[in-house]
Amino acid sequence: MEKYILALDQGTTSSRAVIFNKKGRIVSVSQKEFTQYFPKPGWVEHDPLEIWSTQAGILAEATVKKGLSAANIEAIGITNQRETVVVWDRKTGYPVYNAIVWQDKRTADYCDELKKQGKSDLIREKTGLVIDSYFSATKIKWILDNVRGVRKRAKAGELVLGTIDTWLVWNLTKSELHITDVTNASRTLLFNINTMDWDDELLELFTIPKSMLPEIKQSSEIYGYTTTTLFASKIPIAGIAGDQQAALFGQMCTKPGMVKNTYGTGCFMLMNIGEKPLISKNQLLTTVAWKINGRTQYAFEGSIFFGGAVVQWLRDSLKIIKTSADIEKLASSVNNSDGVYFVPAFVGLGAPHWNQYAQGTIFGLTRRSTDAHIARAALESIAYQTVDVLKAMEADCGISVKELRVDGGAVVNNLLMQFQSDVLNTITVRPKVIETTVMGAAFLAGLAIGFWKNLEEIQEIWQTDVYFTPSKERENFEKGIKGWHKAIDALQYWSK
Repeated sequence: MEKYILALDQGTTSSRAVIFNKKGRIVSVSQKEFTQYFPKPGWVEHDPLEIWSTQAGILAEATVKKGLSAANIEAIGITNQRETVVVWDRKTGYPVYNAIVWQDKRTADYCDELKKQGKSDLIREKTGLVIDSYFSATKIKWILDNVRGVRKRAKAGELVLGTIDTWLVWNLTKSELHITDVTNASRTLLFNINTMDWDDELLELFTIPKSMLPEIKQSSEIYGYTTTTLFASKIPIAGIAGDQQAALFGQMCTKPGMVKNTYGTGCFMLMNIGEKPLISKNQLLTTVAWKINGRTQYAFEGSIFFGGAVVQWLRDSLKIIKTSADIEKLASSVNNSDGVYFVPAFVGLGAPHWNQYAQGTIFGLTRRSTDAHIARAALESIAYQTVDVLKAMEADCGISVKELRVDGGAVVNNLLMQFQSDVLNTITVRPKVIETTVMGAAFLAGLAIGFWKNLEEIQEIWQTDVYFTPSKERENFEKGIKGWHKAIDALQYWSK
């Protein structure tokens, strides 16, 4: 009987299930979008029950449509949108409030208060993160403080919390497992990356009862077994990693200095920095890359909040394209952006600028500007933001990055990938399987059960599709980068 690994990819806008064979090839995919809620400006929420129902539904669909059963599935791996957090009843499993999404900005003022109190260095040293509404702790505190009766119930031990990986495992095991892995824990502002455990001082700072927190596990180990009625027999759950760490692993960036960038709703660049948690001097994050066989790897991360989502905005709000795929043709109809710069700071600016009050802005419009110039400027904004992050990484490490491995939905856009290579002046490598996030989750689960023996066997699976080589003519690209920084400076001034 043929054996497979089932990987769940619970993302910001959709839930997916992907089945991989021994060669790392995809044999089945199912996907379903779910509802985005925007109760107030800057607020973003999901219904946790809808997240679970869509994930459960497509999990079964991906298996059945290929004529497979639980007997074919060796293990389940999970990757998930990070920082998004849920609080629910320990007994009933019912959420007390919607999931507050990583993009949500409702706690921005509270973050400013923490900065004024001088807490930035404390949090930086313990967590490797900056104080920003992006991370989970301030969202948890908001739920405890603003949903009637919740803090009292939390103190009484009636409630538990977790990021989306925790929520999925809880439901897959019918409440038997309340766990998270080190990568997701490291995104909460509550986890000490030096001691690799929840930090009591931070819990006290954010007034979050420790009894609510999940148990922390490695990224690759057998955590337990499914008990849902979705499968006729129990399947081991054996790998968990937040989406960006899963992509780093899926890209096989297993050695210090290796870098990947994922082009999804946002863009997230990670550099493997080895087994010591270095602190960035250039506003990058230090995060846990993974923990396998008792050994922890760390990474620098630059988070770009609005990457591929700018294309969705052009489609849904401006309506200048009908489908996301149309943008390459439209943008290619002009040779350049003609001086138009699009800074897509719709939910603030991430690394290395960290301005949670910045807003989306277009600079340089003239009577000659067309929808094609705006479309091209939108694509170029993704690449320019990536330049800012990579240059910050190079400054922190004192090395020049020669190769960037790329993945995510937007990398099928050849115009974007070539422009990315040009403005970085670095080779950009697109793998044959661009679904490296969900592949990373599969690799982690497969390693835990011996489906793949070791990293060397997995390395042989990873294959390159295209190398994008930078143009030798640098003048226009250097001019474009200067114009981009001018636009960033103008936006920073506007958002003061």
